[in-house]
Amino acid sequence: MEISAAGRLEVRITAADVGKRVSVRSMIEHAAPGEKFTDTVGVLTSWDKGVLLITRKGGESVRIAESTLVAGKVVPAAPARRRGPAASYEELARVAARAWRPVESERLGDWELRAASGFTRRANSVLPLGDPGVPLDEALDAVRRWYGERGLPAYVQTATGAEGTQELLCAELEARGWVREVTAEIWVGPLAPVADLAEPSGVVLSREADEAWLARYQRKGMSEVALRVLGGGPSVWFATVPGSEGAAAPAAIGRCVVDGRWAGFAAVEVDPDLRRQGLGTGVMAALARRALDEGASAAWLQVEAENEGARALYAGMGFAAHHAYHHYREPDDRDSGR
Repeated sequence: MEISAAGRLEVRITAADVGKRVSVRSMIEHAAPGEKFTDTVGVLTSWDKGVLLITRKGGESVRIAESTLVAGKVVPAAPARRRGPAASYEELARVAARAWRPVESERLGDWELRAASGFTRRANSVLPLGDPGVPLDEALDAVRRWYGERGLPAYVQTATGAEGTQELLCAELEARGWVREVTAEIWVGPLAPVADLAEPSGVVLSREADEAWLARYQRKGMSEVALRVLGGGPSVWFATVPGSEGAAAPAAIGRCVVDGRWAGFAAVEVDPDLRRQGLGTGVMAALARRALDEGASAAWLQVEAENEGARALYAGMGFAAHHAYHHYREPDDRDSGR
């Protein structure tokens, strides 16, 4: 907190600091004994009518009455990373987008509108990396029309928690009634330690997702569009650990996309009856070794916020959270009044 020369806490932020990362201390209304103050760190996304709106790293918004402020200051845009490969949000966002390509896309200024017949939100959402070139309301109207013409709901993928992420856009979408449906995180880590993990015998690597691999993949009813999305990317590899004789599906599978220095892992799935035997770790190790052979040195993957088991597993491999990302769905016309 900011302390004056006289030793007193001071509020050194104003409405002019909207868009900056801040740290504030405020009084807790109706606080329990011994809980007088609370601290909040995040991006100041609005300061209107005596209320501050601060978006934390994970994307949740905190409303703080100006009258309860005790101290506040602007802090660096993002904390220094203690481990793992350095990367900007934009670099990771573009790498992740290339690893999960849509079937159809169109530019709206610096925004990319993506569609793949509804197969996953990632391939059927707007990636807003910059200015759409028109006022926001006009851009959102264009987005809704574009997806409506394809019989799809409109989604906008945003991010929070790193330098260059979109806390202000999140606040603008929420103010317009857009609903956040999904929150996950991008984690990054060095690739070599993953490759050094134990590899189960019999891991088979392929350039295509064959019928056996698809039998283990959790998304059923695979269409030709879904296969195109899965197979798209700069250098795609699929890993399979065959099941026992007569098994309906493999024991474990995984997918990796190599893109320059990055290797992106996804679809690591294990037969529920064979979990905690190192199969998922072994699949990642085999894919990591192939990625190292192609010149990659860093790794990324996506983790759902509530998946504590996966978070613990990946943390043990040397991964750490880089930023959170969210999918906002267009508001229902009846709710938005449009």
